[in-house]
Amino acid sequence: QVQLVQSGGGSVQAGGSLRLSCAASGRTFSTYAVGWFRQAPGEERRFVAAISKSGDNTYYPDSVKGRFTISRDNARNTVYLEMNSLKPEDTAVYLCGLKKKRMGDYDVEVEYEHWGQGTQVTVSS
Repeated sequence: QVQLVQSGGGSVQAGGSLRLSCAASGRTFSTYAVGWFRQAPGEERRFVAAISKSGDNTYYPDSVKGRFTISRDNARNTVYLEMNSLKPEDTAVYLCGLKKKRMGDYDVEVEYEHWGQGTQVTVSS
């Protein structure tokens, strides 16, 4: 079974940058698409970015498009989320997850499993 361990995150001022990592155990990581979601207090978990198994295709909501970049290194079993031009509204706990191996939308939470432990990102104004 694949396990995900997240690192990175922290506190930054508005306009700053952070990079999150999501490292997977197991030899099947490259067979999964991976997504990032975030959850602010009192809010539902929201889609942030996703990347296909090969890394050829990436997906973003309008709220982060042009500011966030998802990438993966299958040799290192790791997915990254580079976040630039951060805004206070980006403050949340960020989680990575593996997309279930079935047809389904990349931006839907129920399409994911094996979540990482979450990492806090705080952006101050």
